[in-house]
Amino acid sequence: MPLRRMGRPGLIGLAARTAVVAGTASAVSGGMSAAQQRKSQAQYEQQQYEAAQQQAQIDAAAQNAAAQYAQPAAAAPAAPPAAAPAATDVATQLQQLASLMQAGVLSADEFASAKAKLLA
Repeated sequence: MPLRRMGRPGLIGLAARTAVVAGTASAVSGGMSAAQQRKSQAQYEQQQYEAAQQQAQIDAAAQNAAAQYAQPAAAAPAAPPAAAPAATDVATQLQQLASLMQAGVLSADEFASAKAKLLA
C-alpha cells in the first residue's frame, strides 16, 4: 500500500500548479494587450481620418480664396446682391480667410488686404 503524503503538495503538484498559474496569467495578459492594441489602432485611424477631413476643408478654402484673387476686378457684377445674403456671405468669407491665415496659407498682410477688399 502506497503511502500518501498529507499536507503540502509534492514537487510535481507544485510544478503543475505553477504552470497553470503562469499560463493563465500569460493568456490574460496577451488578451488584454491585443485589446489595447486594437483600441489604440482604432484611435489612430480616427485621428488620421479627421486630419484628412480638415486638410480637405483647408484645401477647398484655399482654392476658393485663390479663385477670388484670380478674378479680375472688372469682372465683378455691377449690381450688388441683396443685403442679408451678402452679409452672411461676407461673414463666411471672413471666417474662411481667418482659417487660412491660421493654417499659414495667408500672411497677415494678405489677410488684411483680402479683408479690406471684402468689406469695401
